[in-house]
Amino acid sequence: MVCLALVAFLSGVMSGFSGFGFSAVGAVSLVFLPAVLQVPLFQALSTGNQLVSVRQLREDMPKSLKDLLTGSGPFMLGGLAGAPVGIWLLAHMPPRSLMVAFGVLLTVYSLYSGFRPPSLKLRGLESPLWGTLVGLLGGVIGGFTAFPGAPVVVWIGLRGIRKARHRAILQPYLILSQIYGLGLIALLHPSYLNTHFWLLLVLCLPAVVPGSLTGLAIYKRTSSQEYRRALYLPLGISGLSLLVKVFGSAIMRLL
Repeated sequence: MVCLALVAFLSGVMSGFSGFGFSAVGAVSLVFLPAVLQVPLFQALSTGNQLVSVRQLREDMPKSLKDLLTGSGPFMLGGLAGAPVGIWLLAHMPPRSLMVAFGVLLTVYSLYSGFRPPSLKLRGLESPLWGTLVGLLGGVIGGFTAFPGAPVVVWIGLRGIRKARHRAILQPYLILSQIYGLGLIALLHPSYLNTHFWLLLVLCLPAVVPGSLTGLAIYKRTSSQEYRRALYLPLGISGLSLLVKVFGSAIMRLL
């Protein structure tokens, strides 16, 4: 339980700092929790974390319907369509395959993001349709990992969007994705939200809030350049830890 609370705290730090990555850091808990428990648990914890961050960063959030439609709105629409596919994968993929898929996703994503040349930018492709497609992919990924933000963060990074605007697009998308995904799980697979789920949720929530506030304090004291540099290392560590869990014994036998 102490290990899980520590993971929840560090997840809160990551998300408070970056606006995303709560469930990515929380993926370490797949080492000792089954995916059908870990995913809804971290969807619920991530929702609470995002709401804390939004309260602290009101000036960065959309101020009008127009801001929403030109920002996170298309991504949110796509996420609604993609989440049911991801939840189907959660229910039908073997646990080992889920861990491998999530581990590879996090490791490749962090390596790409950490070593991507700053000059690499997307030009054009500004239609809301592209935002909807990116959001749809995030919805699929989020349905079986509770980490819907990866495609959106890559897209935002390739657009060269500044730090505050980054959060204004990403956080409303994440809040909707996590609440919607959790609602779908409650509707389609209510057995996942069992007594064990509620017990862990109650015990872990107290660790999330101080973690989020710590991350927010760090965020407000970093420049955009420092922000980019510090963003991806925890995600890569989480991904590698899952791959070591799955393949570690086989690698040791080879050595």
